[in-house]
Amino acid sequence: MNQATTVSSTASVRHGLLAQEFCGKRLPLQVLRSQRGHYIGTAGDEGPVSRESNEYFRTEELAQQALQGGNWTQKQEP
Repeated sequence: MNQATTVSSTASVRHGLLAQEFCGKRLPLQVLRSQRGHYIGTAGDEGPVSRESNEYFRTEELAQQALQGGNWTQKQEP
């Protein structure tokens, strides 16, 4: 399970796997932003919880397209 997996369908993964596994929180995937760029992750009332994508995207639009199309790679560890 140490291999990176590419998410092929948003229907198969709609919540953050790392947020659930490491924080015990089932949160929806969404596009978030950091100083490094946009990424696919989760957030709760307290703010960002997990970065789920290995990739950073230059724009929010590119990140949203990746999330909707399943064209991103799930991180295996926080």
